Amino acid sequence: MLGVFYSMIVVPGPASPNLAKRISQETGIKLAKVHYKTFPDGESYFRIEDDLKGEEVVVVQSCSPPQDKRLVELLLMVDACKDLGAERVIAVVPYFPYARQDKRFLPGEPISVNTVIKSIESAGADEVITFDIHEVHIMERFSVPAHNLTAMRLLAKHVKSLDLESPFVLAPDQGAMRLAKPFAEVLETDCDFFIKHRDRVTGEIETKEKELSVEGRDAILVDDIISTGGTMAKAAQILKKLGARRIVAACTHPILCGNALQRMRDAGIEEIIGTDSIEGPYSKVSLAPEVASFLSKVAE
Repeated sequence: MLGVFYSMIVVPGPASPNLAKRISQETGIKLAKVHYKTFPDGESYFRIEDDLKGEEVVVVQSCSPPQDKRLVELLLMVDACKDLGAERVIAVVPYFPYARQDKRFLPGEPISVNTVIKSIESAGADEVITFDIHEVHIMERFSVPAHNLTAMRLLAKHVKSLDLESPFVLAPDQGAMRLAKPFAEVLETDCDFFIKHRDRVTGEIETKEKELSVEGRDAILVDDIISTGGTMAKAAQILKKLGARRIVAACTHPILCGNALQRMRDAGIEEIIGTDSIEGPYSKVSLAPEVASFLSKVAE
């Protein structure tokens, strides 16, 4: 615990109750009591049972699938906190929705992430915290203070505790090297990346083979998001062909939709390690220490 944060309160969202509880435990910030339910027609309902007047409120709500529902819940919570008298609202949104729709790839498309940003700000968020957003330049589009924290060192510390043989860190594409480098630093090892191409119309991924010194070594594939598992599976197949001893996949946001798990296992990935950005069986690492460290600076 980093100490008591006076005049702060954590409000847990329905997508992130465990993360919110862990943040409360790490910081000593009071955890608000919130009642949630879904009406028969699918609309969301919640009620905050604590007095928020004059408080600095930390709303914790990841917008993982179903993104639209989670986003509406976030907007309702932020707006309600302000309406109930909160002095300031910090929105902790570990998985930021629509971050992969950051530009107009084809004519006629919306730039969806811009709409999400404007909605969160309009709801009353005074500050936003997210983790390993898919495109870092998105953070420049906020008009309120916004922070992109990383889970890579937390994930790497967990991986370091495993019984690994001469670990080697791989990014599935060059863009993910910004994640692989700090990961490899914690493991005190080297890292590299694959060349990947995605067809914007079909979504098909092509990963090119390259020479890597992985024979007899344990390889750790690192990325921000594992969604369908296609990128990880293709990279794992290449690593197996090159003689990797064991393959582990680590990510901040384990979405794992459809048959992602089977696809990765079939490709030779033995273990999947994610964070509680998306709460579930693969949330083996908590983001709470990073959030707590950031909030301690805010409280100073």
